[in-house]
Parts: sequence; structure tokens; C-alpha cells
Amino acid sequence: MNPIFNQGTSPGHRLILLLICSAALIFFDHKMGSFETARGYLQSLVSPLQYMANAPKQVMNWASENLVTRQQLMEENQEYRVNELFFHEQSMQLSILRQENERLRSLLASPVSGESKKMFAEILAVDSDPYSHQVVINRGANDGVFEGQPVLDEKGIVGQILHAGASSSRVILMTDISHAIPVRVQRNGLRLVASGSGQIDRLIHNFVPHSADVKEGDLLVTSGLGGKYPEGYPVSKVVFVRADESREFAVIYSQPIAQIDRLRYILLLSKEKTVQDSSIGKNNKSQKGNTKENVKEKNLKKEKAKKHIAAGVN
Repeated sequence: MNPIFNQGTSPGHRLILLLICSAALIFFDHKMGSFETARGYLQSLVSPLQYMANAPKQVMNWASENLVTRQQLMEENQEYRVNELFFHEQSMQLSILRQENERLRSLLASPVSGESKKMFAEILAVDSDPYSHQVVINRGANDGVFEGQPVLDEKGIVGQILHAGASSSRVILMTDISHAIPVRVQRNGLRLVASGSGQIDRLIHNFVPHSADVKEGDLLVTSGLGGKYPEGYPVSKVVFVRADESREFAVIYSQPIAQIDRLRYILLLSKEKTVQDSSIGKNNKSQKGNTKENVKEKNLKKEKAKKHIAAGVN
């Protein structure tokens, strides 16, 4: 007699099958990057939901920012006027320093480094995974965002673009455990590597010898090595140094300059060729063309002189 209800695959077999499928998907995604395109499409599909979820927050922020008293507006206006005077004075100093820098570079025959193109972005969502420090912004590939693009706030480096969707992108913060950035000590130029610790207020610096000249309070800036981050932007400040002889390397921690836990607006940087660089390239091409023409004229003159000498001998 056949049973009324047939018993299917046992739960143990189902679990083993799921584990095998999960391991295969992880392998293909990590080693072969097979799901990058699918991840981009999913990012684009989820972005409207993120905008909808962020809409109440934006309405509340708009209301809190616009519903202010007349006295507050007058005080802010006065403060802005004072700051404007200071900014104008600083801009004049910067223009003078830039002119001096260009003159010194021209004397050294060194090309002027290209300026960075800046793009404004807003935080849409924060990753809820406590072991992953990532945020989602409202800029994507349609706006010119690309993977690996450096991200910073008004104080210093924040991280870089991890995945770029069509209208939104995912940013990995420099405190993420899988992120590292080459830095140097501003005081003496010593090069280090700042690795994420998984904690929002700490970066780790591994493989630093005991003899390295690193002190608490030292400012660490981007070194420019690797070409990922532009040189000279603030990254973190050293808060802990211990040279324990029982360990092979010194223990060094630093605190990020950027307010990682209070991010709202950020800047995206990208390289942009300046007009001066293009003019330098044109001048070099014209100089090369002129040298070729001079060589041709000299050769023609030599041939004419040989013909005259040969005619005189005959």
C-alpha cells in the first residue's frame, strides 16, 4: 500500500545542497567576477526604493532648514559676510602662491600637476551590516562616477567608489576592514599604509619598524602612490604609538580626520587636464616640428653647397 504523503529529500541533504551552491556562487563572484554586471543592474533597480525610503528624511531636513526665525537669518548673514572677507583674503594669498609655484616650476622645467574635477553627492543609505562600512550615494555612472574614484568630505579622505550603478553608487569607507590607503607622515615624509580596523574611529598601521619616526599627534596625508588618491589630502591623526620589543613591529593606531559617522554630503574627485598642460603639449609638438624643418633646411643647404663646389671643379 502506497503512503498518502510521499516524503521528499531530507533536510540534511537540502542543507548540503544549499552549502554547495553557496560556495560555488562565492567562488565565481570572488575569483572570476561573474556577477559584476548583475550587481550593477540590481543596484540600479534598488536605487528608486532607496530614494523613496530617503524621502521622509529629506522632507524633515528641508523643514528644519527652512523654518527659521528672522533673527537667526540676520546672525547667519553677518557671519557669512565676515567669513567672506577672510575667504577673499585667503584666495588672494593662494593666487600669489600659485603664481610663484608656476614660476618655480617653469624654472625647473617641471610640468604643472593637473587639477581635480569635483562632483557633489549626498548620502542615501548606510549599510546595516556592522562588519561592512559602506554607504550609498545619489550619483552613478550616468553622472560620470567610476569604480575606484576617491571620495572625501570637508575635512579629509572618506573612501572610494566600490560599485557604480546607473543613478546611484556604493562607497567603501576607509575604516572598512578590507580597505587600505597609502599615506605619509606630513612632518617627515615617512610612508605608511593605513588599513581599516572595522571600527569607525580607528585605522591600523601594520609592518612599521620600531625605529620609525612616528609620534602621537602626527598628521597623515595621502602619499599619491598607486595613483588611486591624489597627494596631500588629510587622512588621519596618530593617536597611539607603542614600541613593544616583544613584537616584531610597532603598534600604531590613528583616528580618521573625516567625520565618518556623520557623513551627509561628500565630494567625488577625478583627474582633469588643465589648459596649461594642453598648451605645453602643443608647444612641445610645435618645437618638434620646428626642429624637423630646421634639419631639412640644413640638409638642402648642404646639397646646394656640394653642387656649387662640384660645378666649380668642373
